[in-house]
Amino acid sequence: MPAYMFVTADIHDREAFISGYGPAAAALVAKFGGEYLLRGPGAELLEGSFGDGASMAISKWPDKAAAKAFFDSPEYAEVKKLRDGIADVQITLIEGPDITPVSD
Repeated sequence: MPAYMFVTADIHDREAFISGYGPAAAALVAKFGGEYLLRGPGAELLEGSFGDGASMAISKWPDKAAAKAFFDSPEYAEVKKLRDGIADVQITLIEGPDITPVSD
């Protein structure tokens, strides 16, 4: 069953995030079999206490094990260091039915 990773990032230094962490993380997502369904800034928080104005990313994985292999990898541990001090991040992983990207 596919798995979906939801990332909410409160970015304090967008330029550093976009030029460092963003491309490095995207390369690893692809390497480990994931694909982005959505990436973008400006989330509107409707309820709760984290995420107003944040950037959001949703990635789809073949299964939960593939997503965890990415997240727990030594390569991603190094990439995560690129966002230290420039973003507060919340990451959630859930299995669910197949969702395919919508074409324009």
